[in-house]
Amino acid sequence: MKWIGLTGGIGCGKSTVSRMLRDRGYNVIDADEVAREVVRGGTSGLKAIVQEFGDVLLPDGDLDRRKLGQIVFGNPDRLQALEAITHPLIRKEIARRRQTLEDMNTPLALYDIPLLFETHAQANFDKIVVVSCTRNQQKERLLRRNQLSESEIDMRIASQIPIASKETEADFVLQNNRDEQHLLKEVERLDQWLKSL
Repeated sequence: MKWIGLTGGIGCGKSTVSRMLRDRGYNVIDADEVAREVVRGGTSGLKAIVQEFGDVLLPDGDLDRRKLGQIVFGNPDRLQALEAITHPLIRKEIARRRQTLEDMNTPLALYDIPLLFETHAQANFDKIVVVSCTRNQQKERLLRRNQLSESEIDMRIASQIPIASKETEADFVLQNNRDEQHLLKEVERLDQWLKSL
């Protein structure tokens, strides 16, 4: 099975591209979705986070992502502590899902992984696709969709490798820097490229 890494910067529209690929019948495993699952209420992942970071829970017992984000973004040591808890759990679940797809003789699957380059995972993939846009577009999109301050957004963008660096290591760069019609054309171009693999 061809294993394709799909990545980009925060706010570049990778989730939208993932959704469009799913609509076209592609198998896409979403790292963010898995990351949420491994720290759901009652999981060993959530218990380990509370043990490490203290009271980072919402009144209903779920993880308060914003509160945790304020602790770890801009603090490399705390971010590393969080990743030491979550990354092994995420890797285990991804491996299970990938094996299921392989057992079904799936010819190609994509792994939507925001921190592909940050976690030095390039060697794990047959090909890498980067969804790209400008830094200003990243900020605009994040301001629209999140209840984050501009400084929180700047910290999150700064915690990732710059998009230009990711583009140089990509096998395919999808530009999400215009309107939805342009994005549809870019996804069509990606679709053709994936079919050629």
